[in-house]
Amino acid sequence: MAQYFHIHPKSPQHRLIVQAARILDNGGVAVYPTDSCYAIGCHIGDKAALERVRRIRRLDETHSLTLICKDLTEIATYARLSNSAFRLIKALTPGPYTFLLPATRDVPRSLQHRKRKTIGLRIPDHPVTAALLEELGQPLLTTSLILPGDNIPLSEPEIINKKLGKRVDLVIDAGAGGLTSTSVIDLTDDVPVIVRHGQGDVSMIGS
Repeated sequence: MAQYFHIHPKSPQHRLIVQAARILDNGGVAVYPTDSCYAIGCHIGDKAALERVRRIRRLDETHSLTLICKDLTEIATYARLSNSAFRLIKALTPGPYTFLLPATRDVPRSLQHRKRKTIGLRIPDHPVTAALLEELGQPLLTTSLILPGDNIPLSEPEIINKKLGKRVDLVIDAGAGGLTSTSVIDLTDDVPVIVRHGQGDVSMIGS
């Protein structure tokens, strides 16, 4: 059974964050809150944990997952940033946006879009996620918690635990989550393209 941590959404308990990071470092799969909706994630370098995430979501190998980062410095490690892309990301983060960017050599090929060699990255605005990323010292490989057959993410931690408690290692309860995923912005070319309208204002970019 998964461990179930009640973590304060604005003032995360450090001891629980340390325990959560240890679970992930040891190959665990965790459900955790973000500023858009609940997500499921694992250590970036753990192939076995990644496969568990894919099985839970029923994602094939062509479905790209997102790296959730603590700041722009981490994003620059995993993606090539033009000056305009850097300025836009700096203006919008932290926040509920996912950015598609050209992947660097530090990104395993299995995590890149097979044809475009891109990677999705985001910097969330949520105290629990920020504390967890700070403790981990590296990004999380993640995807929204939308189960097969559902159209919206699971939002109630107790229901999440009932459905997935035997398939994940940790569920973090930070209160009810949102029902809308991030807005997705493609920054692979000079002109930003909105791939998905979700959480987050994209009016400054256009349609």
